[in-house]
Amino acid sequence: MTKFLGTGVALITPFKSDLSVDHEALADIVNYNIDNGTEYLVICGTTAESVTLTKQEKKDVTSTIKQANNGRLPLVFGIGGSNTADIIEEIKTTDLDGIDAILSVSPYYTKPTQEGIYQHFKAISEVSPKPIILYNVPGRTASNMLPATTLRLANDFENIIGIKEAGNNVGQYLQLLKHKPDGFLIISGDDDLALGVVLAGGAGVISVLGQAFPKQFSKMIRLGLEGNAKEAYPIHFKLMDVTAQIFEENNPAGIKAVFEALQLAMDTVRLPLVVASDGLKEKIRNSVARLK
Repeated sequence: MTKFLGTGVALITPFKSDLSVDHEALADIVNYNIDNGTEYLVICGTTAESVTLTKQEKKDVTSTIKQANNGRLPLVFGIGGSNTADIIEEIKTTDLDGIDAILSVSPYYTKPTQEGIYQHFKAISEVSPKPIILYNVPGRTASNMLPATTLRLANDFENIIGIKEAGNNVGQYLQLLKHKPDGFLIISGDDDLALGVVLAGGAGVISVLGQAFPKQFSKMIRLGLEGNAKEAYPIHFKLMDVTAQIFEENNPAGIKAVFEALQLAMDTVRLPLVVASDGLKEKIRNSVARLK
């Protein structure tokens, strides 16, 4: 699936000061990414604060992104959770017209066994009309989808086309890259490790930071895909400080502080998240000023 090579971005949901969705800012962010080299867009992921969005808001957010995108970039839509039956129902009832793939997170909170994770994704695979990108993020789910489970799913189901791996575990990335079937995409979900993963054979990244600095980030990943570490790493080093800063307190408060510094969106988040602290905002403003 060459449409998912390179840099995908996990779009934020910008809010106004009254906590309503800022659709104008969202459309601006979509265009900003398209104009500056992003390869595909991810809708309603964790970074979008999707757990705080109503069903109607999700529909409206998706509509705004589709309209702004106007068919220019591939779109990935987040549908995942801990209740397998509910996810199946959501897949069956969601309008997936114009969506190129589903991003589905490994079940959180319930901490299933590896067999439970396998059966969960097997059930989703059997009903999904769209290709599926698995999403492993142990820091949020409290369970790690091990490489053996990912590879079993990759080999057993043709419509499971890749994984967004976000365990911040180099050894686990390398196991996946070593043993993956041909064509299966290993996509970094860790901004700080993305270049190394790509140089080792990964397909690219689904990035948080990339949506704020799409020109630099997507260029870095493309150089990595070409095996050009010499030119890619200087970009990585320039982005290192702000990459760490956006995850210092919580995501997406950090990346929203970046967007505020770029004057593209407000830094507003919905509870239980809170905006970045004044100290972190100052560091982010300084980093953004150096990168402009």
